[in-house]
Amino acid sequence: MVKQVFISGPILGMENNQSYRQTIKDICTPLGLEVIDPWNREKVLYKGTEECWWNTYTTFDFVERDLADADRCDIMVVYLPVLSAGACMEMFYAKRRGKHVIVVTELPCVSPWIVVHTDKILKTFNELGETLKQFL
Repeated sequence: MVKQVFISGPILGMENNQSYRQTIKDICTPLGLEVIDPWNREKVLYKGTEECWWNTYTTFDFVERDLADADRCDIMVVYLPVLSAGACMEMFYAKRRGKHVIVVTELPCVSPWIVVHTDKILKTFNELGETLKQFL
């Protein structure tokens, strides 16, 4: 059975800087991993021009779809160049559901909440491929 990797990371405030998702896909694909990327579905909502757009959208459905994606994955890769409420909630949920969680961050001080809900914390994407192999 093909293992699935969920890509999690900040969107709000970084709507025009989602290239990290392709970097993660480029690492996962040669390993035979299937990638679940909620950005493919959600990018139409994030225009970066409308403040608090979610106040006019059914946010319960929005969150439930992300949680359903997290349920389907075997491994979650979380990119945290900055703290992200959504990414941290997805990480917490996935770890509590027994998923492997890998965080890539250069943050100098990582919260104990992130440490406890992570299997491995990496400083760069350079180590991601080898780390993913440990969970295959």
